[in-house]
Amino acid sequence: MIPIKIAVDGFGGDFAPEQIVAGCLQAASLDRIPILLTGNEQVLAPMIKGKPGSDLIEIVHASEQVGMDEAPIEAVRTKKDASINVAARLVKQGEAAGMVSAGNTGACMAAALFGIGRIKGIERPAITSLMPTIKGVCLMVDVGANVDCRPSQLVQFAYMGAIYAEKVLGRTNPKVGLLNVGEEPTKGNDAVQKAYQTLNEAADINFIGNIEGRDIPTGEVDVVVCDGFVGNIVLKFAEGLGSGLFSMLKEELTASLPRKLAALVLRPGFANIKKKMDYTEYGGAPLLGVKGAVIVAHGSSNQKAIRNAIRVAKDAAENQVVESIAELMGR
Repeated sequence: MIPIKIAVDGFGGDFAPEQIVAGCLQAASLDRIPILLTGNEQVLAPMIKGKPGSDLIEIVHASEQVGMDEAPIEAVRTKKDASINVAARLVKQGEAAGMVSAGNTGACMAAALFGIGRIKGIERPAITSLMPTIKGVCLMVDVGANVDCRPSQLVQFAYMGAIYAEKVLGRTNPKVGLLNVGEEPTKGNDAVQKAYQTLNEAADINFIGNIEGRDIPTGEVDVVVCDGFVGNIVLKFAEGLGSGLFSMLKEELTASLPRKLAALVLRPGFANIKKKMDYTEYGGAPLLGVKGAVIVAHGSSNQKAIRNAIRVAKDAAENQVVESIAELMGR
C-alpha cells in the first residue's frame, strides 16, 4: 500500500515556520505520516536536518508566501509560487492526498478552489468545525465560507457533514440537524424552510429536523447545518464563552485559601474539560467539497495543533471522504 502523503504549508500561520516545522516533525516521528513541506528550502532544511521524523519529510521549495494580512484572492492569484499554492498543486497533481495550512483562511479557500478544484456537482465548499458537547463533539457546517446560502447548498452541507461524521468521527447513521430559531418546519428564513422540506423528504440521510442553539452543547445531533454567517457567530461565541468561563472560574477558585485547596482537588476534572475545549486537540477545520483532504488550521496554531491537523487530513484521505462525496453527487 502506498503511504498517504500530506502537503503542509510551511509558511502559513502566525508562528510559521517554527511551529509548523515542529508539528511536522511530531507527525512524522510519532505518527509516521509522510509529509511534503512547502516553503523556502534554505530556511526549512536546517530546521529539520537530523531531527527525529526528518526521514519522512520532503521539502518542496516555494519562493513566495502569503501573509496573514494580505488580500487573499489577489495574493493567491499573483503569487503563483507561494507555499500555499505549491501545497495545493501537490494535491492537484496527486503527489499528496491532502493539505494543511494555518495561513490566511481566505487564501486557504482560494488556493483550494483555484489549485485543487471543487468536486463535480458541489456548488460551494464549506468549512466545518468540531464543537465540544457533553456527549463528545459534533460537526458544524458551515462556519464562515458562505455567508449567504441557497437551500440546495444547505442540503449539500448536510450530506457532506454526514459523510465526514461517519467516515472520520466514526458515527453510525449520524444525526443531522438544521440550526434554526425554532423547531417548527415553518420557522426561519426562506432558504432554511426549503432546505428543511428537502431534507425531511430524503430517505438516505438521518435528518432529525430543526434544532436550536441550546441543542448544540447538549449533543442532540452529530452534524449541525447552517450558513457560514450564523455558523461563524456561533463558533466565535462558543470560543469566547469558554475562555470567559474558565477565567471566571480561575478568579473565583483563587479568591481564598479554602477555595484554592478545593481547586487542587478539582484540578484533574478542570483539566479534562479544558482539553475537550482546546482547539489544538482537533487540529483544524476540514474544508469539504474540494478534491482533496484540506484542513484549515487556526492562524495561531502551535506544533500540537499542526500535528493533529496533519493526522486529521490523513484520516480523511484514508477514509475516502472526498471519494464518498463525489460518489454521492454522482447519484
